[in-house]
Amino acid sequence: MASTRGYASPAEAKPPNIVLILADDLGYGHLGCYGQKHIRTPHIDQLAQDGMRFTQAYAGCSQCAPSRSVLMTGYHSGHTPVRGNSGGISLRDEDVTVAEVLKRAGYRTGLFGKWGLGDADTPGVPNKQGFDEFFGYLHQKHAHFYYTDYLWHNDARFALPGNVDGKREQYTPDVILDRALDFIRESREGPFFCFVSSTIPHHEWAVPKSSLKEYAGKFDEQRPEFRWREGYAFPKEPKATMAAMISHLDKSVGKLVGLLDELKLRDDTLVLFTSDNGPDSYSMTNGEFFEASGPLRGRKYELYEGGIRVPAIARWTGTITAGVDNDLPIHFADIMPTFAELAGDRSLPPSDIDGISVAPALLGARRGGVQEKREFMYWDLDSGSRAVRMDEWKLVLPKRDAKLELYDLKSDIGESRDVSADHPDVVEKMRACMDANYTPPPPQIEPPIPDGRQYR
Repeated sequence: MASTRGYASPAEAKPPNIVLILADDLGYGHLGCYGQKHIRTPHIDQLAQDGMRFTQAYAGCSQCAPSRSVLMTGYHSGHTPVRGNSGGISLRDEDVTVAEVLKRAGYRTGLFGKWGLGDADTPGVPNKQGFDEFFGYLHQKHAHFYYTDYLWHNDARFALPGNVDGKREQYTPDVILDRALDFIRESREGPFFCFVSSTIPHHEWAVPKSSLKEYAGKFDEQRPEFRWREGYAFPKEPKATMAAMISHLDKSVGKLVGLLDELKLRDDTLVLFTSDNGPDSYSMTNGEFFEASGPLRGRKYELYEGGIRVPAIARWTGTITAGVDNDLPIHFADIMPTFAELAGDRSLPPSDIDGISVAPALLGARRGGVQEKREFMYWDLDSGSRAVRMDEWKLVLPKRDAKLELYDLKSDIGESRDVSADHPDVVEKMRACMDANYTPPPPQIEPPIPDGRQYR
């Protein structure tokens, strides 16, 4: 249930501007501040030094659309309306999103980048889900392409003439970032919510030549043994391209926080950086080289830690203590109630959401009060896989009808030792929680999945 506690002085506190930066398929180990040795991420590393680094942050799911649905609605993946990953299932009119909650609290709201929760002419488009401005991709399949010839600006197509007829002159992450920066400038009087939903480092792998130079020729390159589908470009140097994409994202983060400094908004703005799930399984030839999951087992599409534990960094200068590691387990479903509490009205989210406010953890005991304790975390996939975490116990159903596996994350972060046979009472308790937290998805018609070639 949502938190009913407020931090120490909500009446006097000025609601912060909020910049939420979401990477796409960025693993727990992809950043320097989480142990990465090959890829340079100085701006994000500095964000961690200036703020709070979470070591047990969890995405809503291990694949894009349901994870983003959890983030937007505050319901875990057994309750959230979008469960599959086709990109064609839409949020509904009755669904309440983070953007709607903040809009009711007086925020100007903008989304820049990948959406994936409602295509054109559906109730799920961003402008019908609380966003005053949207610029980017509606369908997540469209978001696979970095040199598409159009994006969406609100409900209209925005042409990219530099990418027609096979030209690759307008790198969409840069086009989208420019519009996000404009939004912040236009909203400087605040409060504003700027959601920058990057597509990096999701495939297709592509990056401007100027960014590739930093890593070109530096790795022993070998192409993974799979074939790209639907016209995706395949880079000649996949490792260098992956590294360059993440460094390019890092530079974008630098531009965002740099603008906040330029506008003297640093002390008035919460910046939250995270990722929608673990590293892509298609990328694991590179992922293994880069140790993209860090010490964790698994990857995207799996409910082991590598698929769902993600980097998360929060900076609010002068409010969040700088240079702190926080080992509190947090979840995407917590974002809605946390933002609502910081915005000054914890009653705005629906009363039955699964997330809790972690504002006390962000603000510290002196300002934030007592952090509510959660009973469990839950995840599932439309493939039949499920997982529950209670304290340090993690119960995993790897696939439908498989044997349940139990791990003690305190002593076995890599989930290498199944101890289910030693703790049958724990298994039964967690199995009951797992069964109780799955509900069938709402009746929805799954539109045909588009062929990606139409977006090139």
